[in-house]
Parts: sequence; structure tokens; C-alpha cells
Amino acid sequence: MATPYTYGLHELGDSCFAYLQPDGGWGWSNAGLVVGDGSSLLVDTLFDLKLTQSMLDAMASTVRTAPIGTVVNTHANGDHCYGNQLVSHADIITSHETALEMRDVTPATLAGLNSAPGELGELFRNFFGAFDFDGIEVPEPTRTFTGRLEIDVGGRVIELVEVGPAHTKGDTLVFVPDAKTVYTGDILFIGGTPIVWAGPLTNWIAACDLMCSSDVDTVIPGHGPVTDKSGVVAVRDYLQYINDQATARFEAGMNAWDAAQDIALNEFGEWGERGRIAVNVDTVYRHLDPAHASPDVVEMFKRMLSLEKPH
Repeated sequence: MATPYTYGLHELGDSCFAYLQPDGGWGWSNAGLVVGDGSSLLVDTLFDLKLTQSMLDAMASTVRTAPIGTVVNTHANGDHCYGNQLVSHADIITSHETALEMRDVTPATLAGLNSAPGELGELFRNFFGAFDFDGIEVPEPTRTFTGRLEIDVGGRVIELVEVGPAHTKGDTLVFVPDAKTVYTGDILFIGGTPIVWAGPLTNWIAACDLMCSSDVDTVIPGHGPVTDKSGVVAVRDYLQYINDQATARFEAGMNAWDAAQDIALNEFGEWGERGRIAVNVDTVYRHLDPAHASPDVVEMFKRMLSLEKPH
């Protein structure tokens, strides 16, 4: 039976759970819970302390006899790790690259952008105004890995597979083989447009191929409703299309911003946050030409917003 896309904790079967935050747009991320014998695994925390505490409260009865002993952060974006201080008693595991990248954009940085005067603050409140970044301290992970890592959670084998750089510099998939389930972090956005901060897109496409070739029935994305392999295929198709279209325009001598505005999104235009194509095309150009100068992050957010305004 399909898992309804409603706010809160959902049981998926086999003692696996998804914590969902519709509508899955900017900052409204999902998290996961895998319950073992006497111990549980939390996959990701949320964007601020209030949201993370609400999630932990919703999980409290489920983990009463199997407390959260391990946390895996799938990547370094704040909507997947800024709540870590509320589970700092647990073993916090990330890929090595994620641990380094977690230092780059601090909660204090986002708090400053949200409260900035004038056009800058207005711009960032468009994206992140619903979240409270004050008073957040993100503890360093207690354990890092590269490649693959198997961990035991209350007698259950969990497989961590690093597939970045893709969405970020160090993305991790969390496979629960005995439940044929995978928690993808932001390697999947369902109903929303993927954003390729790091790339190359070919790495992300390979991550989708890995999931499609794995023994998996239930797929929990970083944003959007619970899906199956059909959701993975849709994201893969988008990434392949953007990679092909952007490469053709690069080879024709068109600049990245013109290319982003020129590419017809077709059925992908129905997805949320379609303006992310500005970042995605720029990432393609950056990997095709190491000398390509990307605009700063403020300009990127302006471009994304402009593409989403009704014309």
C-alpha cells in the first residue's frame, strides 16, 4: 500500500519508518528511522531544532525500547544535519567528504542571510524564511568513511554507500537489505527538481543506476513522497536530459545562463523548484570547462527565483 504523503512519522513495514515534511520544497526534508533489537538508526536530522525536536517526539514511543544509538547524515546540507545537537549522544556517521563540507555553510551564516537588510534578506527569506537558525551548533561527526561501510543496528546490517560527489561533495545512500529499502538523502527529489551543487551529473546518474540494479522495493527520498524504482528512473531521466541539453549548448558556444533559459523542460517543468536548472546547467559547464567561472551563490539564488516567477 502506498505511503500517504502527509506530515509526520510513517511506518513502512519491517521496522522501517519515514518522517515526511510536505511539500518537500526548499528545506522541507525527509528523515528515516530503522529500528533494531535494542537500538535504532536515525537517517538525517532536520533544518532547525524545533522541527527536529518535533520529529524526535513523534518517534519517542517507537524507540522506547530501542533508543537511537546511531545517526547517519546523508550529506552536508543543513536540512539534513542542523538538528544533530539533539542526538549528540549517538554515534554520528558521515562520509569523509560530508564531514568536511558540514563546516562550509554554518547555521549562523543562514541566520545572517535570513536577517540581512534589504534585497539580500528578502531573497533568502523567499527560500528559508520558515526556519529558525539561531542557537544551532552542529557537532562534528564521530565516525567517517569513504566508499562503503557496513554497520550493525540492533542485529540488522545497514549498508552505507558513498555516491558523491553528486548533489553535494559527499552523498551517501543508506540501504536496509533485510527490508529491501533505501534512504537516499538528496540523491532523490520526488515531485521537485533535483539540484546539482557539486556534480558531475554523470556521478548522480550512476547513483540512480545503482539503486535501479539493487534489490530494493521501497525508496525514501530526501524530499517528496515515498516511492519505488519508478521515482529513481524519473530523476535519472531528468539528469540525463539536462546533461545532454546543456552539453549541446556548451558545444554550440552558448553561455550557461542563456542555456538554462533556453532548455525546454517539457514534462519536467511540472516539478517544483524548476528554477534549479540554473544551477544544474552551470554545473555541467563547470565540469566541461575547468576555467568556467560560476556566479556566486547570491546570484544563483536570484537566477533560480527569476526562472520560477510567472512570465
